Amino acid sequence: MADAQLAPAPGRSAADLIARRLAQAGCTHAFGIPGGETLAMMEALSDAGLRFVLTKHENSAGFMAEGVYHATGAPGVLLATIGPGVANAVNVVANAEQDRVPLLFLSGCVDADVGQRYTHQVFDHTALLAPITRASFRMAPGVVDVMVDKALALACDSPPGPVHLDLPISLARQEQAETLVASRSQPLAGGPQPGPGLEAARAKLAKAKRPLVVAGLEVLGLGEADSAAAEVAAFCRDLSIPLITTYKAKGILPEDDALALGGAGLSPEADKVLLPLMDQADLIIAVGYDPIEMRSGWCDPWDPAKVIEFSTTPNHHYVHQASQSFIGDIGAGLAALRGEGTAPAASWPAGEAQTARAALKAFFSSDGSWGPTQAIEAARAALPRDTVATVDSGAHRILLSQVWECYHERGLLQSTGLCTMGCALPLAMGYKLAAPETPVVAFTGDAGLEMVLGELATLRDLQLPVIVVAFVDASLALIELKQRRDQLPNLGVDFGRTDFPAVAQALGGHGVSVRDAERLQEELAAAQRRQGFTVIACEIDRKSYDGTF
Repeated sequence: MADAQLAPAPGRSAADLIARRLAQAGCTHAFGIPGGETLAMMEALSDAGLRFVLTKHENSAGFMAEGVYHATGAPGVLLATIGPGVANAVNVVANAEQDRVPLLFLSGCVDADVGQRYTHQVFDHTALLAPITRASFRMAPGVVDVMVDKALALACDSPPGPVHLDLPISLARQEQAETLVASRSQPLAGGPQPGPGLEAARAKLAKAKRPLVVAGLEVLGLGEADSAAAEVAAFCRDLSIPLITTYKAKGILPEDDALALGGAGLSPEADKVLLPLMDQADLIIAVGYDPIEMRSGWCDPWDPAKVIEFSTTPNHHYVHQASQSFIGDIGAGLAALRGEGTAPAASWPAGEAQTARAALKAFFSSDGSWGPTQAIEAARAALPRDTVATVDSGAHRILLSQVWECYHERGLLQSTGLCTMGCALPLAMGYKLAAPETPVVAFTGDAGLEMVLGELATLRDLQLPVIVVAFVDASLALIELKQRRDQLPNLGVDFGRTDFPAVAQALGGHGVSVRDAERLQEELAAAQRRQGFTVIACEIDRKSYDGTF
């Protein structure tokens, strides 16, 4: 349909208006695969200062856009062409919805009149995307700036998520008037108002002897300026209250702090320690806690009578309940709870929280033999404290989320709501592209890496020194574990071993296989000095994850 495009009109086109709004919102990159229907949009993005990055698949493009979001706080931008381009992006758009990622998904479409008698590659994009987006707009003349402003507002509202903009071919280059002077202002942040509810919460805090904070991804906000991580860390430290986080919230209190009990979400072994501790607690303060990250054992995990909740959004999920819920700015909410000196009567005087921390440390430590646990420990010791790690879905993700220590927010990026495979490499690429001075490592299973091998060529073209650590056991280990647990036959989980070092070399990087922790650390040190990317294949036994999480 490229021939149906119109010649550029003088003045600011619809595509230019969209691109300029995105630039004003802080967007710096766009990712995707162009088609004839998106050429005007791609040109406008470039003219507005957004760097367009060609990828090998739209799914990877969306994860790269998410990586940029985590590094900058600005919404990610994904570009796809009509038909197959949109269809290819469905998984990553669903991931953005489940994982609370502000994503602007731009696509091209045929004009409405053409669509009545032209069917090649044509289907209803909005109908396909409606269940997994906050909104899907077919751009219309005269209100393009209004629609993109709405899209940005919806994408960045709490909780954030994906919004789709479908731009008809003829409209893309049409000159448009601007009807808005500036984007919508954000609502003023605030904490709970003085009154009986706040006083009751303070009274609960003052009486507590075994208080606990459970924090989730809402604490992170949209970026550093919007984050309440510092307020949560100060609250826990000042009042000596232990902290449990979801996987996405790992690092809001550095995990080498004695009050940090680590992450929770998918590990039954961690739940055996943490859920009983919550039963013992006489006060639980849920801070920005979104249960979409958690396994089924976290449905109704506590007695609501002892829970005070601070959230940016009302609880419509009913996964848990609380006796008091304060909706608004999380940092301001914690400050209001403390008031002018409210503090718990004690903090675990019998030492149960520290016993739980020690038990978790002991369980999630290697026995000195080679395997995924020792590999993760060796990588954490070899890489700088400020390293940002990404991890794919699978058995290695559950284990790594428990073993890998984070010392700052957004130090471990992953798909926690949707738990989709193939995310680790593109997430790492997007983050490194936006924050080139930050050390970045991607942890992946061999099956997950095989899904996105083509993006190693993108990594080569971008000349990014990303480190990829692949756990190689030629098995879908998590599913195979479940098969054995349920006494089912081994079926559909085994595959051949790929020579990842050879693939890395063929695609312009460096590759090596390792079978011990010392060699892994040597290769990680060398990778940090290298200009291009490195793939380190950690060869492990097929049943290495047994009993590890």
